[in-house]
Amino acid sequence: MATQFVRYTPDVEDEDPDFDRNLQTVIKKTEGYIAESVSAGGTGRALRDAHAKGYGLVRGEVEILDGLPAEYAQGIYATPGTHDALIRFSNGSPHAGADARLGSATGLALKMFGVPGPTLLEDEPDTGTFDYANINGPVFFCNTIEHYLFIQDLFLNAPSYFSQGRPGARRFYTDFVTGKGTLDRDDWAWDEFLAFLRLSKIPPANVLLSSYWTMGAVRHGDHIAKVRITPDASSAAAVVRRAIDPSSAEEVFRPALQDELRERPYAFDIQVQLCTDLERMPVEDTTVEWPERLSPPVTVARLRLPRQDISGPENLEKMDALSFTPWRVTAEHRPLGNIMRARKEVYRHSSVERHKLNRQPRTEPRSADEILPRPTP
Repeated sequence: MATQFVRYTPDVEDEDPDFDRNLQTVIKKTEGYIAESVSAGGTGRALRDAHAKGYGLVRGEVEILDGLPAEYAQGIYATPGTHDALIRFSNGSPHAGADARLGSATGLALKMFGVPGPTLLEDEPDTGTFDYANINGPVFFCNTIEHYLFIQDLFLNAPSYFSQGRPGARRFYTDFVTGKGTLDRDDWAWDEFLAFLRLSKIPPANVLLSSYWTMGAVRHGDHIAKVRITPDASSAAAVVRRAIDPSSAEEVFRPALQDELRERPYAFDIQVQLCTDLERMPVEDTTVEWPERLSPPVTVARLRLPRQDISGPENLEKMDALSFTPWRVTAEHRPLGNIMRARKEVYRHSSVERHKLNRQPRTEPRSADEILPRPTP
């Protein structure tokens, strides 16, 4: 019997009457943090409010595969071909500094070029770019903009909590579960807290050896999906610098990445996991991992990274000037769910404020060549 994939309809998302009001509060807090980070962040520049520290900007190419099953050949994946790409590897923390104090949550942000059709960002239509902003875990610890109101505060102030040792850590965990005292006992954020603990226990790894998920669900043409960018098995087997010990040096993730890419090419598979059951594969609950036994991820494209040198300071400068957002996509790949909807305006306002404070032009590149030269074979 053929697998029945859930069809996308707008009613797979829940209405939230307080969404716009809460969103404006989050945007205001985000802009305030970014402004304060110029002096408080330790770099003298405005930081991103998440994934503040980048490990490198990498040139790549995405090959969309031919002969995909019809359910997977949707949206941009309906047309086989190749697209130039840029990839930003980063730490998930809103803070900068030594790797040891930032944790092992990492991200892979991908920007593809030459993608036809308008994006869902009204202020920059027809840029021809398409972004993913993925994290190295299959679940996330925030489901709604209401939860994000207190979770954002917790993570922005995490250093002050944990600098107090065990008492500070207990206070952080208590504030997380209770929403800093704002949630009724029956509504305590246990699912979100357990998802946070799960992500916090991911061991540090070379960023080339991690898989990266879209965090929440996205539309996949006629269907609903999560997208994973996962290491190609043969490429992963060739990685030499596998063990990462953040306590061994101030910088560990970036040197390992740049040394690997200087020595050999690398590849990831871009995979789509289609939803077959909205109860067990929910759109509005990012703390639930979608079971692969219900719908295994299917490779729809390959992301190839040629050998290249990303070690110079100019690489970090160019990386810092770019913006990535899960909403720089075509309508067929619209992010779904409350927290994914919130990311649209939060990311945009964050980018605008950061570029303004850093006196950087905020212009979406039209080609990868504008940012990084094509590596020589």
